Amino acid sequence: MNVTIQSVRFTASEQLEEFIQQKVNKLDQFFDGIVSAEVILKVEKSDSTENKVSEISLNVPGGDLFAKKQTKSFEEGVDLCVDALRKQLIKWKEKVRAK
Repeated sequence: MNVTIQSVRFTASEQLEEFIQQKVNKLDQFFDGIVSAEVILKVEKSDSTENKVSEISLNVPGGDLFAKKQTKSFEEGVDLCVDALRKQLIKWKEKVRAK
């Protein structure tokens, strides 16, 4: 699977990028038809500490799956996004099999 990582207004560390690659690549276990994944990381200007926004968009045959989380750290956000996408993939897979 092709994983694209974009960090808006900051440079993501290599460690963070490796973490994202590992997490997103694990989604292949749930559905092997994933074409690509796009990860967008942003830092919002806000007073709260939960100002890190993580978005993951998966391109699957017949549509796209999307998750967006705002948390204290990008690792936590990516974790939550991957969890949400895992659930979406399982539902997507059942839908595809039902056809």
